[in-house]
Amino acid sequence: MTGFGVVLARELRLAIRQPGEAAMVVMFFVLATILFPFGIGPEANILARIAAGVLWVAALLAAMLSLERLFQADYEDGSLEILVLSPVALELAVGAKIIAHWLTTGVPLLIATPIMAVLLNLDATGIWALLAAMTLGTPTISLIGAVGAALTLGARRGGILLSLLVLPLVVPVLIFGAAAVDAALAGFAPRQQLLTLVAILAAASILAPWAAAAAVRQSME
Repeated sequence: MTGFGVVLARELRLAIRQPGEAAMVVMFFVLATILFPFGIGPEANILARIAAGVLWVAALLAAMLSLERLFQADYEDGSLEILVLSPVALELAVGAKIIAHWLTTGVPLLIATPIMAVLLNLDATGIWALLAAMTLGTPTISLIGAVGAALTLGARRGGILLSLLVLPLVVPVLIFGAAAVDAALAGFAPRQQLLTLVAILAAASILAPWAAAAAVRQSME
């Protein structure tokens, strides 16, 4: 666990020293969301109806921008090889990198989400359901994305391959996240949808670090 804390602190320090990546993710999320009212029209009812889906898709695509660099930078400068050979369990180190990724990309997206939701005319009930769903869904995206990033490590055009691997796997998160907002707007409690997201997050938290660590070991051989 001491090694886990060291890796987590290192990743957060690197993110603080290079804030451009997190800023790029948030800017993509904001710009992608802003484009929809221009393309669809300013009708408030239509925007409110599609707001949940738009925000989820924009958040998912924004998170994909930073996933390729999750292991790639360490792979290129040799740090990943040192991490593999260190006494720290690789699964713990990978878990620390995933948590750091969510803290530096998922949390800024959560902060920007209410502002974008208001822009799309989503009411307060829908905003709270959206935030609850994204709080559960964005860590899952980071976990599943880490597996994809590890599998495509060192591959040519890895970003395209990463998207093809990860996007189909996170579709359930998108579906249940948007459904939670729709249920809240219809006057129902989004309990079932949120519990499903909790179950997906729990499964990903157990399986993803082990799978990503195995893929990293395979890539280093």
